[in-house]
Amino acid sequence: MGIVLRQTVLAIATILNSLLTIYFWILLAAAVISWVNPDPNNPIVRFLRSVTDPVLYRVRRALPFVYAGGIDFSPLVVMLGIQFVKMVVVQSLYELAVQITFSSFHGRFLG
Repeated sequence: MGIVLRQTVLAIATILNSLLTIYFWILLAAAVISWVNPDPNNPIVRFLRSVTDPVLYRVRRALPFVYAGGIDFSPLVVMLGIQFVKMVVVQSLYELAVQITFSSFHGRFLG
């Protein structure tokens, strides 16, 4: 039972880490492309905007100071949030998986 739970927690942590990393790079690409005034009909630009705009809109609405001096800092805020989630949530899931392994091992041999 402990091995299945451990593997499930590891899978969730790995998938979450991968999704956050992919979104981080998508966000970075969208920010870089926004500097050059891209063609809004380009399918890549449309994809990047459709994936990032809802999140960035919510950040801009919740934190109006992220748009200052003509510079939009909302992608930076979201990137920092992604890094925070990776450091706290994903790392905690990995540590939980280690504790599950450790407790299963001790429960089997010491209990």
